Amino acid sequence: MLPETVSRQIKEVLGDRATTESEILSDHGHDVSRHQSRPPDMVAFPETTEEVASITRICFENDIPIIPYGTGTAVEGGVVATRGGVCINLSRMNQIVRLSVDDADVTVEAGVTRKALNDYLTNHETGLTFTVDPGADASLGGMAATNASGSTAVRYGTMRENVMGLKVVMADSTVIHTGGRARKSSSGYDLTRLMVGSEGSLGIITEVTLRLRPIPTAVSSAVCPFPDIERAVSTVIAILTRGIPIARIELLDEVQIDAVNKYSGLENEIKPTLFFEFHGSQTQVAEDACTVEAMVEEAGGGPFQWSMDETERYKLWQARHDGYYASLALREGSVGYVTDVCVPISELAACIVKSKEILADSPIPAPLFGHVGDGNYHVVFPLDPASDEELQMVSAYHKKLVKLALSVGGTCTGEHGIGIGKLDAVAKEHGAAISVMQSIKQALDPKNLLNPGKAIPES
Repeated sequence: MLPETVSRQIKEVLGDRATTESEILSDHGHDVSRHQSRPPDMVAFPETTEEVASITRICFENDIPIIPYGTGTAVEGGVVATRGGVCINLSRMNQIVRLSVDDADVTVEAGVTRKALNDYLTNHETGLTFTVDPGADASLGGMAATNASGSTAVRYGTMRENVMGLKVVMADSTVIHTGGRARKSSSGYDLTRLMVGSEGSLGIITEVTLRLRPIPTAVSSAVCPFPDIERAVSTVIAILTRGIPIARIELLDEVQIDAVNKYSGLENEIKPTLFFEFHGSQTQVAEDACTVEAMVEEAGGGPFQWSMDETERYKLWQARHDGYYASLALREGSVGYVTDVCVPISELAACIVKSKEILADSPIPAPLFGHVGDGNYHVVFPLDPASDEELQMVSAYHKKLVKLALSVGGTCTGEHGIGIGKLDAVAKEHGAAISVMQSIKQALDPKNLLNPGKAIPES
């Protein structure tokens, strides 16, 4: 329970935008993952950085944990209130602060979502877009906090490459600015990169300055099945080695394709399938598609279907868009346990083949898909949410997949982050470097109040 004095002080700052209503608390105790819900003691809805700083100061003075909250669309329990405390929901901080079309950058408040920003850019006819696409309509502050990426990272990079600067409220309520709008700088420590991916454990991001990109003149999409995973992934490597500027390359294995066919009423061949997207001029995207088509045929894949028509492109990509929900539909009432590893491209084919061997005896369906252009792949297990036995079994499979990724120089997470779900894995990946991370945490959050128990193991 929150001390009455703390509750009163926060309500003096926010009024009825601070609540202890049980339904709202429950809504803020979980993300979309299988992790057990644990609600906070209060949810606060600030509208300015100054209000965030005031709440943080009250919590710091009274040793109350703080959990930043964006849209709750993450999958590793990063918003679970493991020790109660105050959840700061940043959704009302949803203003576009500044836009420069000439510099192709924008500053937004943390609660602005990815789609809202792109709608704004479209409505103002800027000719620009924000390219990081994690799938969900996540908040940009949350995307920065988790270093989100997705299917476009192969060409445009992750949040780390697209965040230029931040406004951050530190644990003691100090407000700092990191980075800036210059395209390069050798000034000081790179605090922006430190905060990006820290999952709210080092500071609360309230504003984000982002790099924008020109909207491509044309887009073409393509889909192509392959006889086996090896040839599909080998084709990806050949395309990347040749330097073809692919915007997206996605892989769905035959289990995932079968699931999508059943869920969406499609008739895709039940084979490992690659999904492509090309950005550029009309001539360039057509040439790139034709070049890839020839490489696919040489590798034994096909038929290769491609189009520049928007409606046709959506139809070609529908299997990829529906993949997650198709996986859950394999078992009625299930929740998703989504794995997430990333390996060097040269190791990708062997790792995916080995992963499928590991999963071969799983009694639970295990569809595999991936952003294979950057070596990132996932397995979605549709779990019975009431079965501890299933959770333990799938966790064992997950540990084997992480061990495989680390053995070839990969990482335990390419984009989902650590939260509470991968604390053991991140410790194995970083070894002695974890103690350095713990020292940084101790220096910036000496009372361990910012999203405690997340991102790195506690010292």
